[in-house]
Amino acid sequence: MIPSLKVRNKEESRFFLNRRQRKFITSILSAILLVTVVVVGVLLDEERIATNLITRNLAPSLDHPFGTDWLGRDMFARTIMGLSLSVGVGLIGAIGSTSIALILGMAAATMGKVADRLISWLIDLFLSVPHLVTLILIAFTFGGGFKGIVIGLMLTHWPSLARVIRAEVMQIRSAEYVQISRQMGKSKWWIAVHHILPHLTPQILIGFMLMFPHVILHESAVTFIGLGLSPHEPAIGIILSESMKYLSAGMWWLAFFPGLCLLLIVQAFDRIGENFRLLMDPTKSND
Repeated sequence: MIPSLKVRNKEESRFFLNRRQRKFITSILSAILLVTVVVVGVLLDEERIATNLITRNLAPSLDHPFGTDWLGRDMFARTIMGLSLSVGVGLIGAIGSTSIALILGMAAATMGKVADRLISWLIDLFLSVPHLVTLILIAFTFGGGFKGIVIGLMLTHWPSLARVIRAEVMQIRSAEYVQISRQMGKSKWWIAVHHILPHLTPQILIGFMLMFPHVILHESAVTFIGLGLSPHEPAIGIILSESMKYLSAGMWWLAFFPGLCLLLIVQAFDRIGENFRLLMDPTKSND
């Protein structure tokens, strides 16, 4: 009886995916969704969001799945283009913030106690203030718009990742193989390129993927209050801000569908980051 149960379990395991396989497939599907949204948003013609007063204030239908706004613009096209724009801005901000975290984290761990104290103080300073408050101040200082929001995103999301990188570098530099490389006369640059950076790659990628959803949400929030992207751009924050004036008139679709799509995109990015972190962790079970 026991051998037959083992055979049955083996046969059933062929048809059921383990935990890592499920995470991997979920990440692939989420990535396909994100790429599709970005590509469709880039390829959409500007005429799809042109003013057409004949079709204004239409509820969701087969012709207009997300309805139309007070100027007759198709909300589905505006939402997809807005998501594509938000992803592009978030990508630039996340790459810049990750680069700052890498540079400062490595500098804190390799450039002596003075640099370590200064960078650690800077990290604590930025972490003591909410991201959104600092982002608003920086965006306002640089005049808002694309430049202001991108600079603000870059300068506000690096501290947590920089602290992780600093701790990793301090652990790596005391490793035996690094000490042997120093005794063999290898330069600090050679050690950084051949020993430190390869070890940091998983942490950098995971930090970037987990940072991305926060960057997109904060970009939309600052744009919503008028300190982000230009009102002429079809950004999600602008769409949600404009829709607030018409909710009392019963035009619920102006805010519901863009907000829901933004939530789905953020959740997809967050799911990819969490799954990637689990896939890179050898201690996690495959069950």
